[in-house]
Parts: sequence; structure tokens; C-alpha cells
Amino acid sequence: MMRCSLDIHMASPLSDNQFLRFGVFELEIHTGELRKSGRLARLRPQAVRVLAMLASSPGQLITREQLREQIWGSQTFVDFEHGLNLCVGEIRAALSDDAESPRYIETLPKRGYRFIASVTGGNLDRPLGDAVAAGPEPAHAIRSRSRAVPLRVAALVVIIAGLVAVLAFADPGQWRERLLAPFAPPIRSVAVLPLENLSGDASQEYFADGMTDALITELARTGTLQVISRTSVMPYKKTMKSLPVIARELKVDAIVEGTVQRSGSHVRVTAQLIRASNDRHLWASTYDGDLSNVLTLQSDVALAIAKQVQGKLGPDQPGAITKPRQVRPEAYEAYLKGNFNLDNGDPQKSIEYFNEAIKLDPDYAPPFAHMARAYFFLSFFSELPPNVGWGKVMQAATTAIEKDESLPEAHGSLALAKLHYDWDWAGAEREFKRALELNPSDADIRHDYAHYLMAMGRTSESAAESDRAVQLDPIGSVLTSCLCWHRFAARQYDQSIEEATRSLHNQPKNEWVHTILGWDYEQKGLYPQAITEFQKAVELSEGDPFQLAALGHAFALAGKRADAYDVLRKLNELSRQRYISSFDVALIYIALGEKDHAFEWLQKAFVDRSTFLIYSKWEPRLDPLRSDPRFRDLVRRIGLPA
Repeated sequence: MMRCSLDIHMASPLSDNQFLRFGVFELEIHTGELRKSGRLARLRPQAVRVLAMLASSPGQLITREQLREQIWGSQTFVDFEHGLNLCVGEIRAALSDDAESPRYIETLPKRGYRFIASVTGGNLDRPLGDAVAAGPEPAHAIRSRSRAVPLRVAALVVIIAGLVAVLAFADPGQWRERLLAPFAPPIRSVAVLPLENLSGDASQEYFADGMTDALITELARTGTLQVISRTSVMPYKKTMKSLPVIARELKVDAIVEGTVQRSGSHVRVTAQLIRASNDRHLWASTYDGDLSNVLTLQSDVALAIAKQVQGKLGPDQPGAITKPRQVRPEAYEAYLKGNFNLDNGDPQKSIEYFNEAIKLDPDYAPPFAHMARAYFFLSFFSELPPNVGWGKVMQAATTAIEKDESLPEAHGSLALAKLHYDWDWAGAEREFKRALELNPSDADIRHDYAHYLMAMGRTSESAAESDRAVQLDPIGSVLTSCLCWHRFAARQYDQSIEEATRSLHNQPKNEWVHTILGWDYEQKGLYPQAITEFQKAVELSEGDPFQLAALGHAFALAGKRADAYDVLRKLNELSRQRYISSFDVALIYIALGEKDHAFEWLQKAFVDRSTFLIYSKWEPRLDPLRSDPRFRDLVRRIGLPA
């Protein structure tokens, strides 16, 4: 029978018996905070309790069974072995300890652990697992003990405390879990925190990030969970925030965290599922595999988590994870490096790696799908001519679907090509819906679908879809910053300015947001402020023609005609080196009041299929032309719905 005790003591100032000190580390018993040379080191509460129990009995063997009873109890639904191994591994990482040559924690195989460092402070005559588990006492409890308590109330407190102790530790027949399970809220949303790279090689960060991304995608494809986008979880890499705080910020019910370790071709992934509200450990496991079977390893981890959250997934259930094919290790590495560069804003470099992956394993579909996404970024802002850029998006996405129809990102990219270049509205919506059917939690696809709805004039649906995208990616800068564009499209300029200003507070070097803010100021007649924003955007983008044309438009509206013509001259010079959007040039002529020249350039934009033509239904910068029959004819030829 496990020992249960009720530790009642008077509150007192912090003293040495409230700390355990070893080496450069200090563990505060009541708060469970571990510090290294005064700096907080993040450990989950369960790992802190293991450390406290070991360090409170230096030199003594603490058996695995003792650790199980004191910290895990009889919770048979938790994989205790994996959970304990995970905690010890996390502690060793925090202490920079080595299992082969330990300075702090010695492993006694099949028996337990011994804390071998010298420890000072604390009350070393009893285990501290329970004390740390309890955490700091609330202030009202401390105050209440200074008052007299009626005998009957005191007796009731003792009885309740005894019942709680039995519930917490005895658990005969697992009845405690059966009693409390109906009251546990269901897990409907989850965030996968960046997997920690334990390879001891900083150059392997791309591999750890790639595994994180893959786990997010696999979990999202089950269709049973709302999974937060990678761009919102990556800022929490190496964060010191507690899991409940992270969960509140991301608005999720559960957190998945873990590690990835690669040694040559061998890969080990550990993962654990934690209920966010109370930081309670629900499941943990370790997976080992070869790099050639890494896709199977990823799907195994995702499927295990999905089963823990939602129960067993049937093989015919929509969105159920299926066993993937093998992939050549070299191709997979090139693919991960492509994703790493794409996520860090270098689509050109990412395309090089995707092509390398395709050359090494031509039947591996994801590099085609992600290369389509890279070409989308180059096409949207006219870094490539539309017929070249959108053609490559179409080709790569179509090839990916031919090789693997179940890739949501491939359908999403194909939808974008149908929208911006084919002007196939029905086909674009069909592909968007298929992509969201395959992965309802893909924030990027929902965001792109909102753009489609905006182009079609379905503004209320567009706003709703944009809100869903932000819910899935609440921290990511791209979607939150793009909200101001949606407000601009709805001609809600004051709200757009508020959104843009708030966004720039967090990301002052975002040229896209500076551009949208400039558009807002233009529509409100605040031309000096608009010019300032466009000049910042030009500087930040290093003279990108898209931003430069926006500045020329503002110069023309402000009556600075010489400056506007100077921008047109610069764009003409740049056109000898790279593609310049005819649509952007037309906008400057509109602001100059030269309608005939404007329509000449709009006709060129129509022939080129310039990206932004599809937004002609609502684009306010086109308003001076709307009463002209030539403009109505242009909209008719584009085929936009009435």
C-alpha cells in the first residue's frame, strides 16, 4: 500500500529548506521551478516531480516502481515506461547530463535511478514528489490557517483530504478514472509544438522542423481534430512558457510535444500528449525507424495520437491515416531542405531542392506539391510572367495529384492556378473544396479559398473563411496581416488601418502590410501618409516593382506627376530585365487620369492574365473606370460572375 500523508505547515519566508541545490542548478520545491545559474529552465511538471523525488534522496536508489506509485499512481491508460523514459531524458537534457557518463542521474538497469551529485538545502528526509505535485499554496489557504477553525469544519477538511488522497493515489481497480472520465472535456483541438532536435547537430534543425511539419499534416488529415498551423507553433520553439499558457494562447485542448533524434539513417521520435487545461500527461511513446521508412514512422505517431484522442479510427473512415510508401532517404532529405527554405522565404532555393528530390525519387509526390506552392509565391507578386509562373504551378500540382490524389496541398495549388490563370471559377472552387475535405485544418488553403470568395464578390463568405484560417493559425504573421487586405476589399478602411497598424506593431518590416496601409490612406485621401508607407515598402522589398508601382500610383493621386512619370520610367527600364505586371502600370495611368493609356495596359494585362485582374469586381483603384463601357466589357471578357 502506498504511503499517503497530509502535510500541514505554517507559511514562512523562502529559506534553504525550500530549495534543492546541486551544481549550478536550483530547484524551488513549492513552485517546481528549475533554474540554471539563475535562469529558468523549462521542464514539464511531471519531469520536475521525477527530478525532485530523485534529488531529495541523493545517493539512494529510487526504483521505477516507487516513481510509478508516487507520480503516476495506477493510471493504466498511460504508458508508464515510455512516460518515465521521456521524463528522465528531458531532465538529462535540462541538466546537460549524459547517461553514459552521468554527473547527476545514474541509471541502474531494470531497477531505477540514483541521484549521484551533492545536494544542499531542502528537507532531505522525505520524498518531494507529492510536495512539488501540489505546487504553491493559494494565498487564501495560508491566511485561513491563522484563524481558528471550528472543530466540525476541521474534521470535514480532514475527511475530504483523506478522500482526495485516496482518489489521487490508491486507485483500487482503476475506479478513480472511471469515476472522473465522464467529467473530462473532449479533446477537439490540438497543437504540435516543434519537436526538439536531440541529434547534437544544429544543422539538423531542418530535419526536426520537417518532422514537426509532417506530424501536423498527418494529424490534420485524420479530419477528427482541429490542428493548429505550423506557422503558429514554430514561434514556441525553445520557449520557456508553460504548456497551459501556450494552450491558452493557441486556444487548444491538448498539446503534443516530443523530440527527434537522428543518427545516420536511424531516426527516433518520442511524442507525448498532454491535456492543456491541467498539464496532465495522457500518453507517451517512442518510435524507432530507418530513414527509408520515415513516412511510416510519421504516420504511426499521428495515428497513435489520433487514437488516444478520438478512439480507434476505422480503415474506411474518411481522413483515416493510411500507410505511406517508402521514400529514398536522399530524396526525403532534399524535400525537407526545400520545405525549410520555402518556410524561410526563399522559394527559388526551395525549388532547387524540390527538383533534386524529384530527380532522386521521381514517384515521390510531395516535392511536386510543394514546388507548386513555391511557384505560386513567385507568380502572385509577378516575379515570373503569368504564363510561366502559373503554368509551372499547374504542371507541378497536376503531377503531384497524378502520383498521390490525397495530397491536399496539391489540390490547393491547382485551385490557385485555375483561379488566377485559367479563370476557371467552378474548377477552382471544386479543387479548393477537395483540398479542405482532405485537410480541414490547413490554414493556408482556407486563406486561399477566402481569396477566391473575395474575387467572386462573396464577401461575407470570404470574411468567415478568413476568420477560420486565423483560428487555425492565430500566431502566424501572414494570415493575421492579410486580414487588413480583406477589410480593404470590403472598403472598411478604418478597420483595415487598425488591423494593419496592429500587425505592424508585431512585424514592422512586413512590406505587404505597409502596402495595404498605403492603399487605405489613399482611399481616405491621406496621400502623404500613403507615400510614406509605400516608400517603406519599396525600401524593405529592395525596390520590388510591385511596391514601386504602388508608390507611383500614390504620387499621381497626390499631384506629384513628375515623380509618377519617373516611376513609370524605372518600371520600363526594369522590364528589360524581368517581368513587369501590366496591371500595375495601368493603375498608375488611371491615377494620372490618362484613361486611354490605362485601357491599353489593361488589355495587355488581359492577354497576360495578370494576377490581380481577378479582383476587378471590388478593387477601389479601378473605380475611375467603372462607368466606361470599355471597363464593363473587360469584366465580361474576364468572365467574373455578375
